[in-house]
Amino acid sequence: MRIANIRLICFHSVNTLIGRGGRICRTLFLVWNCLWETQASKKISRAKIAVFGLGGAGSCAADALARCGVGSLTLIDHRKIMLPDVNSQILAVHSTVGMSKVEAAKNRIRDIDENILVHTYETFYNDETAGMFDLRSFDYVVDAMGTLPAKLLLISRAKEARVPVISCLDMGNKIDPSRLEITDINRTAVCPAAKAMKAELRKRGIRKLKVLYSKERPVRAKIFRRNRNHAAVQSREGNISFVMGTAGCFLAGEVVRDILSTGITGRN
Repeated sequence: MRIANIRLICFHSVNTLIGRGGRICRTLFLVWNCLWETQASKKISRAKIAVFGLGGAGSCAADALARCGVGSLTLIDHRKIMLPDVNSQILAVHSTVGMSKVEAAKNRIRDIDENILVHTYETFYNDETAGMFDLRSFDYVVDAMGTLPAKLLLISRAKEARVPVISCLDMGNKIDPSRLEITDINRTAVCPAAKAMKAELRKRGIRKLKVLYSKERPVRAKIFRRNRNHAAVQSREGNISFVMGTAGCFLAGEVVRDILSTGITGRN
């Protein structure tokens, strides 16, 4: 049962009981609520989360998870922060340009909560490096990588390890964060990335996958370059801050809700 549903039921019960003149009932509810929040806090503080890919969505997801107080974060990305990243990635500011993304993320998380255990891997996830990660040691895996082969490999390994995984699909040229949705990949529409991934997953025998995608059709920005005889039209893809930030918060929120609702923490 979701947190919101539990609270709704409880508040309805309390209002009914208080209406009957029960101070004791109000006290019991407050005690129960305190105990529930303590248990929830313990679940989160024991959670071990891996975030693969620290671009716009992945870096915001890691940031939000740190602010929720997760116990351990493992961060994987092979890239360094570049100047164009400043427009859409929370880790990217002028003072971090040239720094590895995992280093910048670790510094930021330590500044949020120094008690969080942070492991970093400045590497690209592929067949050669996949053996570095025992996915069974994580309570949840967040796939925020940008290349299809890496995503498919991670998802396949996570499914084999029976570890919950959520995959963030392409957010390029999307400008409406209200169109983001978390669902099973078989229920996606419009998104070309979802269509391609769905076909590849079926080849691997994977029928279900929780994904974050956008129902918005990509905005195609056109750049016109003229020469003497004709104008050539070239499409350019890009990400925007408020879509990527929202996507990261969606990912973190789903992870936390799943952990609280299922209690999947404490893997060795």
